[in-house]
Amino acid sequence: CGRCRRAAYCGPEHQALDWRRGHRRSCGQRAAGDDLADAIPEHNEFLFPEYEILIEPEEPEFPADSTDDEQGAVDTSKDVKEQEELGAAGIADDALQSLDEETLEAMAKHETEEEKIFQMFKKRVAAEPEQIIRYCRGGDGPLWVSGENRPEEKDIPNCVCGAKRVFEFQIMPQLLNHLHVDSLGESIDWGTLVVYTCADNCGGGNKYLEEFIWKQDYSMGCT
Repeated sequence: CGRCRRAAYCGPEHQALDWRRGHRRSCGQRAAGDDLADAIPEHNEFLFPEYEILIEPEEPEFPADSTDDEQGAVDTSKDVKEQEELGAAGIADDALQSLDEETLEAMAKHETEEEKIFQMFKKRVAAEPEQIIRYCRGGDGPLWVSGENRPEEKDIPNCVCGAKRVFEFQIMPQLLNHLHVDSLGESIDWGTLVVYTCADNCGGGNKYLEEFIWKQDYSMGCT
């Protein structure tokens, strides 16, 4: 801002928007000795807070002989119990059942698989709850939040140079919380954002290149 010289923008369009949204009222009202954090108004619906990103290797997964087996046994018994209750309800009132048994079984199996995928996602994230980016270029694939809406090879377009694109990193949903946009009525939202980049790493220098991003939302069955 040319007046208060404290608020920074990425371009004149954003500066004009922020001026109309309230910066005109707070611009230049604070003394020069005030902290910079207190000098810039909080317009969370427009300006994102800034942070430093720390890069750390991921810790090894939990050993196979941990409590996972016990937890798995509990979950399995829970699934069986839920299916028994569902079957009992169907026997008690066949007249109100609009779906056949095969369809119900398929739906229950799908929901169970989705729950397993989501629980695995939450377990990996719980080890580093502040993690906002998972980087693993050309290695293991992304950590999915759902079994639905996953891209196939044909869904990922080649780079402009003709080379294939490979998975490089994914943006985690925790970022929404850090940016304070996870509680707004009409906020952006995602389960994970997966970025695929040129396998040949073309371009180089300081030139910006268009890459490919795949947005996966949470499954309707995830809680």
